[in-house]
Amino acid sequence: MINPKTPILVSGAQFTQRTVKEGRITESLSPIDMLEKAALAAIAQSGTGKKLISALDTIAVVRSTADTPGDQGRLTKRVFRNPPGALARRLHAEPRRALYTAAGGNTPQWLVNRTAEEIARGECKAVLLCGAEYVATMIGAVKQGVDLGWQNSPDADTGNDPIEIGDLRDGVNAYERRYGLQFPVNAYPLFENALRGVRGRDPETHLKWLGEFFSPFSRIAAANEYSWFPTYRSPEEISTPSARNRFVGFPYTKYLNAVIEVDMAAALVMTSVEAARELGIPESNWVYLHGCADAHDIWNVTERVNYHSSPAIHTMGQKALAMANRSIADISCIDLYSCFPSAVQIGCQELGIALDDPRGLTVTGGLPYFGGPGNNYVMHSIVTMTDGLRASPGKFGLCTGNGWYVTKHSAGIYSTTPREGIWEREAPKTYQKELDAMAHPKVTETPQGPATIETYTVVTDRKGRRFGLVVGRDQNDARFLANTLDDDVVLDWMMKEEMLGRKGMVGAEGARNIFRFD
Repeated sequence: MINPKTPILVSGAQFTQRTVKEGRITESLSPIDMLEKAALAAIAQSGTGKKLISALDTIAVVRSTADTPGDQGRLTKRVFRNPPGALARRLHAEPRRALYTAAGGNTPQWLVNRTAEEIARGECKAVLLCGAEYVATMIGAVKQGVDLGWQNSPDADTGNDPIEIGDLRDGVNAYERRYGLQFPVNAYPLFENALRGVRGRDPETHLKWLGEFFSPFSRIAAANEYSWFPTYRSPEEISTPSARNRFVGFPYTKYLNAVIEVDMAAALVMTSVEAARELGIPESNWVYLHGCADAHDIWNVTERVNYHSSPAIHTMGQKALAMANRSIADISCIDLYSCFPSAVQIGCQELGIALDDPRGLTVTGGLPYFGGPGNNYVMHSIVTMTDGLRASPGKFGLCTGNGWYVTKHSAGIYSTTPREGIWEREAPKTYQKELDAMAHPKVTETPQGPATIETYTVVTDRKGRRFGLVVGRDQNDARFLANTLDDDVVLDWMMKEEMLGRKGMVGAEGARNIFRFD
C-alpha cells in the first residue's frame, strides 16, 4: 500500500544554451529566463500546466556559481537579490516559501532528499526545484565588453530576500586559502596523486590510465543532446598534453577537468502521491526516492584522515542502500559525481563499484564533457536518470553529489517501482557525529625542519606560470602545507618523477612555508 504522503518526482527538464558558442551573446537568456525555461518545461511534462503552478507551495533554487562564497574572479556577484522569488513572479506562482541554497555540487541531491523528508512529514505537497548556471555568457560578456543589462531588469530586485538553506560554511580556512586550496583545480590533484600512490603507479603510467578511465564518459556525452561538448575523446587524446590540452593541476590535463564555463539549466517537480493524484499527474510519470543520505567528511582538507578515501561517502552509501533495501548489485544505472577523476575513484571505492563496471559510471557524460554547471550539475543528472528510469520501469538508479573538495556528499536511489509504507530516513546528524570524531592528523601552520611529502601537485595557469604545492608531514607527524621553490628545473622534475614520500626540509620563507628537497 502506497502511503499518500510518499514523496515522488513527477517531472523534470533541462536545456543547454549555446548562444556564446554560436557568437550570439547578446541573445543569451538571463539566469531568470533560464530558470523559467527549465521550470516551464518540467511543469509541461507533468501534463497539468497552470493547475500545478497554482499548487506550488515551495520554489527552491540552487545557488549559482556567481553567488558562491570566495573569489569568483571576473564574475559579477549577486546580480539577482532573490532568484526563487523572481522565478515565482515569472511563473505567476504564489509559493509560501522561496528558498535559495548553499553552494556545493552535492546541493541538488541534498535538496531532493530534504524536500522528500518535508513532503513525507506533510510540511509541503508540491515543490519546484531549479537551477541555472550562466558562466559562459557572463565571462563572454566581460571579454567582449558587452553590457547584458541584467542588473537593471525587474528580476534584479524583487523587494525581498529568499530564505537561505543548507550549510553556508566556506569550503576552506584562511590557512588553506593562502595556498590556493579554494580552487578545485588545485585541490583535487592532491587526491589524485594520493590515489596513484596507493595503486603503486608511476606518474606516466597513471596519466595513461586516466585517459582510459575517462574516455568512456566522453562517449556518453557525445550521445547526449544537452552536452556542452558532445564529442568523443579517445584515451590518448585525453592523456596526451598538447597546446589544446595543457596540464592544469598535475597530473590532470585540461580534458580531465570539470568545465564550469557553460550555460545550462535544469528543473524538477516533486509532490506527494496524494497531491499527484489530486493534480491528475499520471502514474507513468512517478519516480520514487527509495533511499537517500547526506554526510560530510572532516570539513577542512588539511584535516582529512587521508587523501585516498572518504569515510563520509562510505557511510552515506550504506545508509542510502539500507533505506532502499537494496545492494549496490541491484543498481542498474549510475551517475557518480565526476568533477575530476579522483572524485569518481573515491566514490567507486567507497560504494563498492568497480572502476570498469560494465553498468557505466555516468548517465550524462560527466562534468568535463557533458559540462559542469557549477552547483547544479546533479540536477541534470537526476533529470537524466529519472527520464531513463521511466523508459525502463522497475530498474533502480543511483545519483551522487559532491560539494567543495570531497567534502559534502549526497546520494539518492531512484526507481519507478512503488515505495510502500511510511517514507522515513535516518537523520544525517545521527551518523555525522561519528564521522566528525574520526582520528585525523594534527595540522601545523609553522612547520620547521625535516619533512616528508604526503601528496602534491604542480599547478599551471593559462600563461604557463607554475607553482608546486605540497601536503607534508613534519618530524612530529603533523600535517602542513608548503610551496616548493619557483624553479623550472624543480617543477619539471616534480612532474616526471615520483614525489610521494620524498624527504626534505620545510620552513617559513616570507608569508609561505617552503619545502626544499634533500
